[in-house]
Amino acid sequence: MFRNRRILVFLIFVGIFSLSYSIGSQSKLSDEESQSFLKEFQKVVQGIDAIGIFEHNASVALPMFIPGFGLAWGAFAAWSTGVAFEALVTTTPALAKIPPLALIYLSPFGVMELVAYSIGMSRSFLLINTIIRRKPLKNELRQTGIEIGIALALLLAGGFIEYAMIQQFGSSVGHIKSSL
Repeated sequence: MFRNRRILVFLIFVGIFSLSYSIGSQSKLSDEESQSFLKEFQKVVQGIDAIGIFEHNASVALPMFIPGFGLAWGAFAAWSTGVAFEALVTTTPALAKIPPLALIYLSPFGVMELVAYSIGMSRSFLLINTIIRRKPLKNELRQTGIEIGIALALLLAGGFIEYAMIQQFGSSVGHIKSSL
């Protein structure tokens, strides 16, 4: 029973993350806003390697495990990544043909990040639920530690895959997604 509930909660947060990302990707940005965003973004990712991608993604993912706060943080991270995708579409019209969710669901690192972030958000929900119900946290904290390890392993592997794809296909392909 617990396993089925855990899977259901995880899948709900996959949906919430995807919906938040989709909403962000529907944002309309002016050319000036898009250019400004991309200039700042290029400064951040210049010279980044696989470990840098991992560190950035881990810094986004770990707060998602905070009870309650992680829900809002995860939705915001997904939304802001969608906005970043829209900024790229505004400045690179060829990207307009790519459905926004395809970037997450069809790239190996996108799927790994989606799973890691959804694990964090769903664990945040389960922790706050346990706290509100005033149930013992011992088992939840053990599960949280395991899930943090799984999320970090996914993000580390995803960072290396994303970096390899950037090296193989060029920075314009890889940097679309690495804004998360």
